[in-house]
Amino acid sequence: MTPRELCLIAPVIPVLVVETLAEAAPLARALAGGGLKVLEVTLRSACALDAIAVMAEAAPDAIVGAGTVLNAADVADCKAAGARFAVSPGATPDLLDAAERAELPLLPGAATASEVMALLARGYDTLKFFPAEPAGGIAMLKALGGPLPQVRFCPTGGIAAANAADYLALPNVLCVGGSWVAPKPALAAGDWARIGEVAKAAARFG
Repeated sequence: MTPRELCLIAPVIPVLVVETLAEAAPLARALAGGGLKVLEVTLRSACALDAIAVMAEAAPDAIVGAGTVLNAADVADCKAAGARFAVSPGATPDLLDAAERAELPLLPGAATASEVMALLARGYDTLKFFPAEPAGGIAMLKALGGPLPQVRFCPTGGIAAANAADYLALPNVLCVGGSWVAPKPALAAGDWARIGEVAKAAARFG
């Protein structure tokens, strides 16, 4: 599956920091059950790699990948853990080479026209726009759409329920990434029903 195909599955990709392995399975089921079938588990916790495998098993209808993938070692680790795609905040030649060797679909990050052009020249036409709000948000995406109409984005960074629909209304935005669909208080309380309801609301953006 290509990054563009992944980004067309649901309007929101949850950006998840899984702190304990015990929460991985119910979190995956809540999000996928709510209609968010593409899950990004960031490599920001000690159990992230194990969580990828647990979540994939718990929600077989979901596509579970890894976020905050920074280098070749991360690519190897998340591929071994069963990640079906990777997301990075930026892009380096070594990272791109590693993902291509591993045949791991990659959503590389870009924030400027030069970065977008470099990735486009490399064959990437579906990118993560990061950090979305600090990098100019909707105005920047509109500006990039003029000279680079063939590129599509998944903006991440500062996206929330209040502004997600505005981003999704842009012709060059396929989906958005955000952590708001797994609120920390609900995670701490194990309130999976609440997370499922938030996921359902996010899925309706599409």
